[in-house]
Amino acid sequence: MAMENNSSVTEFILMGLTDQPELQLPLFFLVLVNCMITVLGNLSLINLICLNAHLHTPMYFFLFNLSFIDLCYSFVFTPKMLMSFTSERNSISFRGCMTQLFFFCFFVNSECYVLTAMAYDRYVAICKPLLYTIAMSPQVCSLLMSGSYVMGFAGAVVHTGCMIRLIFCDSNIINHYMCDIFPLLQLSCSSTYINELVVSVVVGTVIIVSSVIIFISYALILFNILHIPSVKGWSKAFSTCGSHIITVGLFYGFGLLTYVKPSSAGSVGQGKFFSVFYTNVVPMLNPLIYSLRNKDVKIAVKKTLKRITN
Repeated sequence: MAMENNSSVTEFILMGLTDQPELQLPLFFLVLVNCMITVLGNLSLINLICLNAHLHTPMYFFLFNLSFIDLCYSFVFTPKMLMSFTSERNSISFRGCMTQLFFFCFFVNSECYVLTAMAYDRYVAICKPLLYTIAMSPQVCSLLMSGSYVMGFAGAVVHTGCMIRLIFCDSNIINHYMCDIFPLLQLSCSSTYINELVVSVVVGTVIIVSSVIIFISYALILFNILHIPSVKGWSKAFSTCGSHIITVGLFYGFGLLTYVKPSSAGSVGQGKFFSVFYTNVVPMLNPLIYSLRNKDVKIAVKKTLKRITN
């Protein structure tokens, strides 16, 4: 994909999270610690899944990919975010900005579809346990995962391609700590109608498709749970789905808060605040949620620590 257009703007200035000098250093260390926990947590979960044979199941295959996406996702914007706290002029080239936008869209869209595949996996595990090994065979899991990445890639190509065709000829100051869609659209001196239409179609499709599948999956799971006679069965079903429900709630909740009514400058500022949770906090919490609430992961941690000590 060519990343050159007819714009007179060759670089953008990222304003960062805040312009208050007294907050720069505390926020720098806060984001740095957040990044370290995110990297350590997701890498640890990836290694645990690889090293422990009892975690080589469809559920942990999807969790492996979720951690991989969160790990890569954090590196898309965190370096520039940290630079905004320490440098007076945090610039990014036009090509670099479009590259950051592409990978941001790619990983966000892919994560939506991975979470959707995980909901379907939980539905099959609870509602169709006798057919689980067939319905969630390695071939099916690979197909679902490949589809998630392909759909994420397609969405990123469309968003980035439409952004490249815009002309930026006046202001080059982005009111954000990364190259996001709506802050960039505000800088364009050409019509953004097509871009806004594409955003509505692509984002709407992702949200509707994933939300409908997740909602139907959990509606059927809940219906099935209500027919389980034993309390132990209820507990097992809820423990199986609990981590995923929390993850979906955080991801979609902060995502909607970030991008609701993004047309005005005030809404972009509000979106920038909520995007901190969406881009920094959620990838950090995911491995903690699955580690603290999951018996299999706890067993894998004990086994791994035992191997190391022995």
